Amino acid sequence: MTQQHTVGSALKRDITGPLLFLFILGDVLGAGVYALVGTIAGRVGGVTWAPMLLALVLALLTAASYAELVTKYPRAGGAAVFAERAFGVPLVSYLVGFCMLAAGVVSAAALALAFSGDYLSVFLDVPPTAGAAVFLVLVALLNARGIKESLRANVVMTAVELTGLLIVVVAAALLLGRGEGDPGRALSFGEGVDPLPAVLGGALLAYYSFVGFETSANVAEELREPSRTYPRALFGALAAAGVMYVLVGTAASVVLPAERLAASSAPLLDVVAASGIAVPGWLFSLIALVAVANGALLTMIMASRLAYGMGVQGLLPGAFRRVLPRRGTPWAAIAATTAVAVVLTTTGGVVVLAETLVLLLLFVFLSSNIAVLVLRREPVSHEHFRAWTPLPVLAVLSCLVLLSQQSAEVWWRGGILIGAGALLYAVARLTGRRPGAPGREDATADGVSPAAAEDASGRTGLGG
Repeated sequence: MTQQHTVGSALKRDITGPLLFLFILGDVLGAGVYALVGTIAGRVGGVTWAPMLLALVLALLTAASYAELVTKYPRAGGAAVFAERAFGVPLVSYLVGFCMLAAGVVSAAALALAFSGDYLSVFLDVPPTAGAAVFLVLVALLNARGIKESLRANVVMTAVELTGLLIVVVAAALLLGRGEGDPGRALSFGEGVDPLPAVLGGALLAYYSFVGFETSANVAEELREPSRTYPRALFGALAAAGVMYVLVGTAASVVLPAERLAASSAPLLDVVAASGIAVPGWLFSLIALVAVANGALLTMIMASRLAYGMGVQGLLPGAFRRVLPRRGTPWAAIAATTAVAVVLTTTGGVVVLAETLVLLLLFVFLSSNIAVLVLRREPVSHEHFRAWTPLPVLAVLSCLVLLSQQSAEVWWRGGILIGAGALLYAVARLTGRRPGAPGREDATADGVSPAAAEDASGRTGLGG
């Protein structure tokens, strides 16, 4: 099964199932959970686990579509590949790919600013934009060294992230063991809270903490036996993250009332401090920095692989197809995405960039959930995961609900970015370069055209 998916790939297949599981888990957990619990508690009270469970269900709906599409077409490019095959309209596939690419770079810029902000100032006081630029360059160097090295670093950083969250859970357990804390708070809504709207509103917020699983679609071309390992790693990582979120949220509610959690900018640090465990503040700051760095590394892996895949398809200039001969990493795509991320760190703060990221990703998810239904009419020669048909339909509805919750300012900023992508497309057409992907009739079973396969393998000596 492995060999049938390696045709035409210039990238090394170094990602095993366990590495992919940790890749997705590290990207989903990220840095958001360290600040998100307090905001959710402010909306629902102590029942933080309810919106987190609902958010997990919403994320799994779209994840089911990705499991089918990635195992059916296991190649770099992700959502752009799916849109091209489903809709056959170059502009649509270009904009889907551009939204995904823009979201990844915007996310990296936001994470870089978060890294160089208050957490870093505990150890080193530097201007945020300067610190963000240096941080992004270091991430790019690790990314260019190799996918295996990058994901090994992810294993270590994910372990650190999980350790910090486990400290919170253990702290609450020890507090309960001493007969302190209030377990009843975990079953109580806030005063004057209407349960149904509150849980829905909290779930819409908690959903953002599950964003990140989609980045795994862009390393499918570097995955061993994707049809078997991808669904297991994807659903397993989301389930593990969901369990951890529920445990952490419940622990926080047991230790502190919702009002104190909502008023804190570092709720988990406050939980640990209130539990009486002797964990210094600098240690939690270090854990938060590792969490942010891990998210940035995984996001830039996604962005560079997506830019590479779009270059192979003709959705971006051919220069993006260049890879390091020995390392097998897309150096040109890494350099370009890093440069754009550095520029973005000078244009806005973390909150503005994060909200724009969510809007862009919802358009990508909407496209992919529709694509999985359209592509049911196109069989492939290898086995792949197949989602139950109602799941992508429900996923489309969930995306529309989430889009309806975005503010006018976020729509305005997202519209500018999408408009910039459309302008680049128009310029390419006017200058004679036709953006678009190879026709489906010229593609192999894994979605790679013979011409692109020959070009990629001949250029790097790593094909097949």
